[in-house]
Amino acid sequence: MNRPLEGLLVVSLEQAVAAPYCSSRLADAGARVIKIERPEGDFARGYDRAASGLSSYFVWLNRGKQSLVADIKAPADAALLDSILAKADVFIQNLAPGAAARSGFGSDALRARYPRLITVDISGYGDTGEYATMKAYDLLVQAESGLAMITGHPAGPGRVGVSACDIACGMAAHAGVLEALIARGITGQGKGLKVSLFDGMADWMNVPLLFFEGTGKAPERLGLAHPSICPYGAFPTSDGALVLISIQNEREWAEFCARFLDEPDLPQREGFQTNVIRVAHRAVVDAHVGTMFARLTRDQAAAKLRAVGTAYGFVNDVAAFSHHPALRRVVVGTPNGPVSLAAPPVMISDGPRALGPVPAIGEHSAAIRAEFEE
Repeated sequence: MNRPLEGLLVVSLEQAVAAPYCSSRLADAGARVIKIERPEGDFARGYDRAASGLSSYFVWLNRGKQSLVADIKAPADAALLDSILAKADVFIQNLAPGAAARSGFGSDALRARYPRLITVDISGYGDTGEYATMKAYDLLVQAESGLAMITGHPAGPGRVGVSACDIACGMAAHAGVLEALIARGITGQGKGLKVSLFDGMADWMNVPLLFFEGTGKAPERLGLAHPSICPYGAFPTSDGALVLISIQNEREWAEFCARFLDEPDLPQREGFQTNVIRVAHRAVVDAHVGTMFARLTRDQAAAKLRAVGTAYGFVNDVAAFSHHPALRRVVVGTPNGPVSLAAPPVMISDGPRALGPVPAIGEHSAAIRAEFEE
């Protein structure tokens, strides 16, 4: 099967989530990814033991890579890395700001030596300013970026339950690499890319930012409700399910009132006329809508919502997600046996790609050293 990045060599001096996310997607598309690890391995290997005795994070983000144990501060290993980079197309690193340069692998210097090389520096807050030297992990950046303050219930801020800042950064880095590869095909020259966790989430935070700067107020924390749209929230059914509905415009609201609530005149009543008015009277509107759901079972609510054409979804726990009818899966090999993962989100017309196995620490060290050491 055609994999468009077949033949490309990616070297990634990486750990944790953001950089491995980027390089794993390049590996999925056929690139050869050499992952440089310390002797104890990427510290994400130790996050948990949930995936057949291995870290769920590591299994998710390191399929299809080759693991090389090396110490770039040791002259022999530094020479080895330089030999690999001489043939590489992409170099990714997420060491502390300045650490790669101090070891002789700064991006500008590498591109001066190897003009076709694409370099990717991933950091927490960029490499300038007072935050450049701050340690930056996902939850810290959720807090600093304001994400935590608009997430959760009115009682207090909350953590987004996945590594949102790491993933935003890794996705942006992946897109940047693909653009740089296209540009190199035209110009023959590599590019230097810099991506931070903070910048990745700052982009996602544009709507709250614009809302605040336009109104003087940040979006409220509303749990499973929407700060700008009403009704858009979760309602309990008579048998204990929680169904989340979304009304996007006045036409949908009129249909919902007439056919779900059986109150065609509701849009003309005080407090219910337009979305802006409903948001201002959210407690009254939600209470009114909730009385209908409280009379219905989960199945009855679903049937009625489908008939009306209202957008809805049930608030599932992870157990329900694990056997959701829309969940696609893929199996990857690991040192401890096969593991079933949620499949990559992009479906390709020529069929699913087989994903490479997850490497053991230093599994490919001997072969890589034999290939590149002089």
